[in-house]
Amino acid sequence: MKLNQTLKLAIIPFLTAFSVLGTSSLALADYLSSQGTGGKYRYELWSSDDNKSYYLKIWLRDASHDSSPYTTTRAFTSTRDALIYFDCNYAEKNLPEC
Repeated sequence: MKLNQTLKLAIIPFLTAFSVLGTSSLALADYLSSQGTGGKYRYELWSSDDNKSYYLKIWLRDASHDSSPYTTTRAFTSTRDALIYFDCNYAEKNLPEC
């Protein structure tokens, strides 16, 4: 009986900690910040749950909305950097930042 109580005392805190850590990582999700078009392309700007990184999903302008993206970019540290990247590389704009 003493062994059974000892196991319960050791396992319950472990399972509780494991459960909390697992739940917190599952709760993080990316969300859509904005969308737009430029040139022959359209984009969706996605943000991490903590707003510390952003990335673009880019499609050809006429592609179906349920199709896979033409490309997905690397992470950016701001929405401004992501949108400048899109404007310079896909929307064919002549910005000073380009």
